[in-house]
Amino acid sequence: MLFKAYELIRDKNSLREHYQQRFRHMLVDEFQDTNGIQYAWIKLLTSSDCHITIVGDDDQSIYGWRGAKIENIQRFQTDYKDCRLIRLEQNYRSTANILKAANAVIANNQDRMGKNLWTEDNQGEAIAIYAAFNEQEEARFIAGRITDWSEQGHSYKECAILYRSNAQSRVLEEFLLQKQIPYRIYGGLKFFERAEVKSTLAYLRLMYNHQDDAAFERIINLPTRGLGAKSIDKIRMLARDNGSTLWQASQQLIQNSQLPARACSSLAGFLQLVEAAFEDLHELPLSEQIQLMIEISQLDSMYAKEKGEKALARKENLAELANAAREFDADDYPDLSPMTAFLAHASLEAGDNQAEQYQDCVQLMTLHSAKGLEFPLVFIAGMEEKLFPHMMSMDEPEKLEEERRLAYVGITRAMKKLYLIYCEKRRLYGKETYPSVSRFIKEIPNELKQDIRLNNQVTQAVFSTQQSQASDPGSDNQFSLGQMVEHPTYGCGVILNCEGSDNQARVQVNFDSVGSKWLMLAYAKLSAA
Repeated sequence: MLFKAYELIRDKNSLREHYQQRFRHMLVDEFQDTNGIQYAWIKLLTSSDCHITIVGDDDQSIYGWRGAKIENIQRFQTDYKDCRLIRLEQNYRSTANILKAANAVIANNQDRMGKNLWTEDNQGEAIAIYAAFNEQEEARFIAGRITDWSEQGHSYKECAILYRSNAQSRVLEEFLLQKQIPYRIYGGLKFFERAEVKSTLAYLRLMYNHQDDAAFERIINLPTRGLGAKSIDKIRMLARDNGSTLWQASQQLIQNSQLPARACSSLAGFLQLVEAAFEDLHELPLSEQIQLMIEISQLDSMYAKEKGEKALARKENLAELANAAREFDADDYPDLSPMTAFLAHASLEAGDNQAEQYQDCVQLMTLHSAKGLEFPLVFIAGMEEKLFPHMMSMDEPEKLEEERRLAYVGITRAMKKLYLIYCEKRRLYGKETYPSVSRFIKEIPNELKQDIRLNNQVTQAVFSTQQSQASDPGSDNQFSLGQMVEHPTYGCGVILNCEGSDNQARVQVNFDSVGSKWLMLAYAKLSAA
């Protein structure tokens, strides 16, 4: 539509002149989000007598993946040589510390128009940095801080949890549910309600229960398999007339050759696929069943054909579904098989107990969705290299700068209190990873940051490793502050600090290769160097 409008105005002199004379003043808001054809369209509409005003922020240009060109706002002064630049630098939302942190991060980008946000408000609290052991502890920490916030008399709707990848919401949702904290996904769906997740679960439901009509309806032609609307209607009508399930009606239609040959072959292939999947998969671990079903059903190939961020989000959500199955404890459902228990759990998680009737609820959203919003309390989860900045953007300078602008947007959503959280260990795309802390945290000056520790006191200077350490279970290995230790991934380091006890004991080790890290003793596999 934009291109046709551009051609019309470009090629019809009388029409172009009409609008150039009709509109003597033009205002374009959010100019940093315009694409190439929109900018060309604007230039056609503005004559020498037209006064044009653009409002935008080059530091908030975060939609390059859908065609926005930051170059538009940068070249405007060249194309309109008599223009006057007015910097709107006073901020009425955030504390001074939050603004200083945002300024410090975005200053690392090149070729900016340049501005420095400031406020007459007070300095405010330091930016809180929390190093979680893994994504479960990250979610537990966030839920705990939100509970504290609520108990202090604040409302849930003043809290926002931001993340780079949609798939991160799954663990966060789980712990909010456990804490009975109402929430909603802003501008999106809860994890178990997302299309790719529901479709995968439908294949699993039908695999274990051929009589599940809802699952059958959802996936009978997903991906498309040559079954037209008329053939599917015949299945529905026969099931209704006979009082049977859709699966039974399909078997009857195939047996009696009551469908066109191609449709009959496609339907038989679908039934065989589901039956063979059960035979091949039902004894495997839950996560492997899910991963293989995604491949067998060709859902992965179907979603891979989509472009851009949408396809990436679907891929990440499917990987996170396998993670959910891997972490699932079927012991809570002693009377059900593991897969039946997991499917029941997914149904409960997707239920209405956190529905829209809650006016006071925590807001969960991607960083892209957060643009334009503000909250007194903000958590940014997953502040790790390859997650934020995203691994797909780290090798291209332009994309990396857009990731930094996204960090700038996220930081400036906070009005009073900001938490930046990263994990020492995270399961990403089905694999255990030990990510480095995001460069965006490192770019914030130390005087603006405060490390948060759940237990501030060191209870003992000498502490024992747990039996799960890579050591003789019968021995009583002792580690002490200042001792040299070795980690299988990070190499040699020195113990700087410790906190907690028993299974919650953690140590801070300064490694030669990667710097300081906090590790859970029960899992770290440390040994004396």
